[in-house]
Amino acid sequence: MLKQLSAQDAQFLYTQTANNLTHIMGVYIYDPSTAPGGFVRFKDIISHVEGRVDTSPLFKRRLHRLPFDIDHPYWVEDEHFDIEAHMSHARLPEPGDWRQFCIAVARWFSKPMDMNRPLWDIYIIEGLDRIPGIPKGSFAMLHRVHHAAVDGASGAHAFIAMSDIDAQGTPAIPEPPPVEDLGTAPSSAETLSRAWAASMQSPVKFMNALMKMSPAIISSARKSIADGGMTAGVPETRFNVAVGPHKMFDATTVALTDVAEIRRKVPGATVNDVVLTTVGGALRKYLARHDELPPESLVAVAPINLRGKGGKAATPGNQVSAMSVPIRTDIGDPLDRLAAIRDYTVDAKEAKAGVSARIMTDLSQHIPGATMAAVARLVTSERFAVRGTNLFISNVPGAQVPLYLAGAQLVQQYGMAPLANNMGLFVATPSYNGRIAFSIIGERSIMPDIAFFRECIDESFADLMAAAPRPEKVKAATAKPKAAAGPGAKPKPVARTATKSRVKPVAKKNATGKNPKK
Repeated sequence: MLKQLSAQDAQFLYTQTANNLTHIMGVYIYDPSTAPGGFVRFKDIISHVEGRVDTSPLFKRRLHRLPFDIDHPYWVEDEHFDIEAHMSHARLPEPGDWRQFCIAVARWFSKPMDMNRPLWDIYIIEGLDRIPGIPKGSFAMLHRVHHAAVDGASGAHAFIAMSDIDAQGTPAIPEPPPVEDLGTAPSSAETLSRAWAASMQSPVKFMNALMKMSPAIISSARKSIADGGMTAGVPETRFNVAVGPHKMFDATTVALTDVAEIRRKVPGATVNDVVLTTVGGALRKYLARHDELPPESLVAVAPINLRGKGGKAATPGNQVSAMSVPIRTDIGDPLDRLAAIRDYTVDAKEAKAGVSARIMTDLSQHIPGATMAAVARLVTSERFAVRGTNLFISNVPGAQVPLYLAGAQLVQQYGMAPLANNMGLFVATPSYNGRIAFSIIGERSIMPDIAFFRECIDESFADLMAAAPRPEKVKAATAKPKAAAGPGAKPKPVARTATKSRVKPVAKKNATGKNPKK
């Protein structure tokens, strides 16, 4: 059975360059003392993974790409699949501390994947004994998957399917999914026929989709004008430059109970709001240290899972959209910043700010492969990349119970995702077993002092923890009550005074080349 990549999946192939690799990576640290015998060998890990490759089709299928990208690629079974070709291991060089670990993680993430095999690999790193808070003898698993194969939700599900809920090897997902046909390569005639049909039907389908979305487009445009053009008014920062090949990594973690305590200080705030507020405060500190803090708020892109509550995360591929959010770097008080972000996201999430991205996702389904490949490379190039955001912040909830691999208990996890031209900072915040990790992905020339930014995140979160809650100011509702209101009618809620950000574009010198202050 033929299995073709969706337009959204294929975009991650078309936009990949030598400097901007479009794979994602999970970083997992395990304590082998829980395993039978108290240790885990590399061959034990290989055997464990080999026993789980049937839990998801992504493990054994590879790409079948067409000449000149005349149509989107197909998934086909890898007839030469070899588990050991996807797994390797090494040991940290001395001194084997946190800095050495971050360097090793960043270097592996910066390497291209083998696009002729199934789009995943695993790299085991040993020698983590000098990392504070990590048990002696622990090892790390770096699990890369190309973004064309999964998004955050389906990638997290694939990892859980590879995990156990105890050291005895009880699978985290008890019933494996039914065996799925991995796909077969289409013949030349069939390829040409399908590509021709898609090209002929695309203009009609595109126009039908455009007409269907016209009310949403008009509504979105009106709201954008009413809100002062928020998403268009992104201040220029050191992150809005071309991205090089040398990526960097650092991370810190906080307790979810502390996040919940912060949420209660501002009624209606969500975990994601606290994450955005923490990053906003950290960037305020970081840029102020370098004399680069703009008067307007920085804007982040945050993903929206289009699967919904009933969607199947087990299905590989991408089903995501995004929304632009001001992270209120223009507000110094941490709880005022959280309240402002809450007020924005409660209105914007999936309804306003994300509508344009969803529209483009729907429309892209009807653009021919060759056209999409050319346009995708153009709009993400160094010269023409759109400056529509300052950074990307992704919050993917994870398992809140201990997980195991070959008997070793997972003690910490982080996440990494690709950067893009004019978006030189990514903060991924996966959660696991009561903690949430702020994983920082940067580029050497943009953020050479990434460890300092990690310290800024710690300080920003500490500011939120220390802030004392206070009653929010309200103003009287201006709407006139309905004349026919009955005795049991509920009063109309009053509006909060916190206002949405109105970012206006400014001409600000890009300070990417400035030496960081010590």
